Amino acid sequence: MAQHGIKLSELVEKMDLKSLTPEVDVEDREVNVPDVNRPALQLAGFYDRFDSNRVQIIGSVEDRYVHTHTPEQRLEMYEKLLSHPIPCIVFCRGIMPEQPFLEKAVQHGVPIYNTVKHTSEFTAEIIRWMNVRLAPCISIHGVLVDVYGVGVLIMGESGIGKSEAALELIKRGHRLVTDDVVEIRKVSDETLVGSAPNITKHFIELRGIGIVDVRSMFGVQSVRETQNIDLVITLEDWSRDKEYDRLGLEEQYTEFLGNKVVCYRIPIRPGRNLAIIVESAAVNHRQKQMGYNAAQELYKRVQENIAKNRG
Repeated sequence: MAQHGIKLSELVEKMDLKSLTPEVDVEDREVNVPDVNRPALQLAGFYDRFDSNRVQIIGSVEDRYVHTHTPEQRLEMYEKLLSHPIPCIVFCRGIMPEQPFLEKAVQHGVPIYNTVKHTSEFTAEIIRWMNVRLAPCISIHGVLVDVYGVGVLIMGESGIGKSEAALELIKRGHRLVTDDVVEIRKVSDETLVGSAPNITKHFIELRGIGIVDVRSMFGVQSVRETQNIDLVITLEDWSRDKEYDRLGLEEQYTEFLGNKVVCYRIPIRPGRNLAIIVESAAVNHRQKQMGYNAAQELYKRVQENIAKNRG
């Protein structure tokens, strides 16, 4: 399971932040906590349980509070705040800190940034992004596609037809997330997010043909960067001696990082159109999420018919 920090330079680029302290070296600096802190209490002098390892965000409230004090008092505030090992401080709403603050930041090696975004907007955006980037992560063999908004993870032995099924789905208007290697991140106890490693992003391997660039061939609408994993379809060779679920009254599950995901096992034999099967599974899953279960509806009709005939 991979779990590592975010390079501060990556965060700055992603959030489009402007550096106000270019003298501070951030080459090897990382952010390791997927949360932020607004240091209003700290500026007021309360440092008990101060989360100094978080990104610190200063908005108009904190800025106005600071400027109700004399220059000497402000210098003391800055010294206390910046003496802690803070990964960085971001001023929102285009607020420019005064020069003494920047000088103290350079002195203590704390990078300061600026953004024109509103404080609440920026806070929500950076927390969401860091939660994904810092989530526990595993890599598995499979194909992830977005089918009618349902994230379908197709698994199975090598060469069974996962990539071919994904290509047919793309031709039918659905979107590829990743082929061959799926990076799965646990964003919450209910949500798993899948993405592609940078090196294989947008590529599909087709045996006998080679590597295909899906984005170049089918357009940008045929791919997406990430997708929640809502459904797992495991492809396996059809066996005459094995019984397969024909009703679907009971859900089967598979587990990743402690989260359970609905799983269907699909037997493969000549003549079966995998793309249509995957589409049907995705639509059926959405119906169940909306409260309609076709198998239960059939069972109900059968029971009603039996009761009617008995009467």
